[in-house]
Amino acid sequence: MKDLTDEEYDALDEYYTKNPPDVDPRKNKFLTEDAPNLVVVDDFSIRWLMVKAIETEKSTAEIINEMIQKEIAASN
Repeated sequence: MKDLTDEEYDALDEYYTKNPPDVDPRKNKFLTEDAPNLVVVDDFSIRWLMVKAIETEKSTAEIINEMIQKEIAASN
């Protein structure tokens, strides 16, 4: 995936600010017994993770792990 320009980042931000994704949690199973490592996310989340991965030069798994660690730390 190519790096996005500042204008492309801004356009994505503006688009998703004005058109938030319609997420139905009943349709998404994040962890299941059949696929314990499978995480299903909406298109917006995928794009956000990809942008963050490009910006930080980290994998999407690393970004998710950091988010979880921050959430756990904040709850203590």
